[in-house]
Amino acid sequence: MSTTAEAPLPSTPTALAPLWDSLGITTDWAQTAVAFCALLTVALIALFICRRVLLVLVRRAVKKSKTKWDDALLTHKFFTKLCLLAPAVVFQFGIAFVPHISLAAKEHVVDIALGLMALTALLAINAFLSAVNTIYSSYESSKRRPIKGYLQILKIFVSVLGIVFIIATLAQQDPWGFLTAIGGMGVVLMLVFKDTILSLVASIQLTSNNMVQVGDWIEMPQFHADGDVIDIALHTVKVQNWDKTITTIPTHKLIETSFKNWRSMPESGGRRIKRSLVIDMNTIRFLTEEEIQRFQKFELLAQYINGKSDEIHTDNKQRTGDLDLAANKRQLTNIGTLRAYIESYLHDRADIHDEGLTFLIRQLQSESTGVPIEIYVFCTNTDWVAYEGIQSDIFDHLLAMVPEFGLRIFQEPSGSDFSSFTNGTA
Repeated sequence: MSTTAEAPLPSTPTALAPLWDSLGITTDWAQTAVAFCALLTVALIALFICRRVLLVLVRRAVKKSKTKWDDALLTHKFFTKLCLLAPAVVFQFGIAFVPHISLAAKEHVVDIALGLMALTALLAINAFLSAVNTIYSSYESSKRRPIKGYLQILKIFVSVLGIVFIIATLAQQDPWGFLTAIGGMGVVLMLVFKDTILSLVASIQLTSNNMVQVGDWIEMPQFHADGDVIDIALHTVKVQNWDKTITTIPTHKLIETSFKNWRSMPESGGRRIKRSLVIDMNTIRFLTEEEIQRFQKFELLAQYINGKSDEIHTDNKQRTGDLDLAANKRQLTNIGTLRAYIESYLHDRADIHDEGLTFLIRQLQSESTGVPIEIYVFCTNTDWVAYEGIQSDIFDHLLAMVPEFGLRIFQEPSGSDFSSFTNGTA
């Protein structure tokens, strides 16, 4: 049944006759073309006024408002989506003034306008639900009882109803009767097009949640995928691995299983360096006075040594025990001084983030292989080749500097070590 059957659209060629006479337009096709172009112009003007005037006023009012709801609605473009109603309303009521077209054609135009209104309402409702989630997430209770999943289900339900209404309107059918008609075929469609339906739902979720985009670097070890996404289709996602091979992943697997997306790494402007220097425990000891004096000449260590020396000297003055015993006084250690040097060295490098991102030089749990000193910092260059070069430069320097502190890097004995031991024994 047509959505406009109850209210036939009037045809008004005679009402506009004086206008056509004054313009000198006498042919039917010219009057239709001019009227339709005028209607299109009015629709565009209405859209322009909504977006460039009314929307600007709304944004100013939102900025002055102290409530959070309007900010969330503005962030999710709720008001922007509502602007599409303007041209739809213009076409719905203005098509009646276009002369010399059939009533059936006018009804089709009205149906298209109603479909556009339904689409606008669908987009606006989804934006409103996203704003609801944003507002709710600002409350502490959202961490214990998140509602994002329920809102996504509601979005799917609203989207299905909206699409059915749009299709029924364009087909000039009763929406509820149309929904009932396709409901009986639902079971058959789900069995025949199971993979397609899964992929379609997965594509909607991937898009709405912005989980993956073309160009993203993703990792899915279970599919041996580690590289850039080069294509996202309905059924498959193609990943070009770093060895230039192509891995094809079913789209719904990105929802069913976990994967790592590295997109936020270049967006943050930093790439993590997480690597350790393993120090031989047999070389850890207190610093001698000669070594302290030598380290005071190191530009990167002078401030640390002077500050620590004054702090230790002040603290030891307050002690009553025999300071000739190491257990009765504080002293600088060579491994602690090495940590201070690494920290100062990395702070001094322009290619390492020293603010905003994690900057940590720490000693990990001692193991049978030695004492690991972990470097956990972020490089300012996220390009793979440049990143590896910077990381290598850092550890080249640090490995060469470790002996300066009377320390030794631990490594498993090699063949030459056994040969030296055998020759020495002999």
